[in-house]
Amino acid sequence: MEQLPLGVRLRDRASFETFQPGANLEALRHLEELADGRPGIVWLWGPCGSGRTHLLQAASARAAARTRSACLSCPELHGGGAAALLGWQGFGLLALDDIDALIGDAAFERALFSMFQDTQERGAVLVTAAVSAPAALRWSLADLGSRFGGSAVFQLRPLDDEDQVAALRRRASARGLELPEETARYLQRRMPRDMTSLCGVLDALDSASLAAQRRITVPFIRAVLGEP
Repeated sequence: MEQLPLGVRLRDRASFETFQPGANLEALRHLEELADGRPGIVWLWGPCGSGRTHLLQAASARAAARTRSACLSCPELHGGGAAALLGWQGFGLLALDDIDALIGDAAFERALFSMFQDTQERGAVLVTAAVSAPAALRWSLADLGSRFGGSAVFQLRPLDDEDQVAALRRRASARGLELPEETARYLQRRMPRDMTSLCGVLDALDSASLAAQRRITVPFIRAVLGEP
């Protein structure tokens, strides 16, 4: 069988329904309330693969049913200067992923301060995500750091082994795939143990199974990976 490149991003849309909360149930419930119309500002933080981007995209997608919403990647905004943050103040829900990429830049922080105030005044929603908590970052505007630190702050924790298996099976089921538990556990043993990598592998296996008209089983995975 032809070996396929692994690491392709999942095609399915991130949603609350496909998020396996594990120890992050409180953060999930809070984001659902904001996406459904409750005003507020929230800061999510945790390592890569802890679900930060998934939750931001899910909140933006849910809110889009009732208001204008968007999910922005801050590292991509950084190259365009602080003016890249202008024009978003009228949105009902705005999600800023990897916001720590902007912290320390005085111009961006001034724009963020204005966005923070506008969100509060309008009763809108601002959802941010970073690797670290607000208190751990070096702010140019200390007051802005204090304000984010005083908002709802949630630390996201990576899934344990059991929740990883459940997350993979939930993700597969949402795409109409059958992923037996033993197959999910085999992926755990053979692949990097973070959800970003595992979901990328699942995406590639989905494409391979469609092309070969085969179910995703352990022998099929061995064939795709070129393992004996």
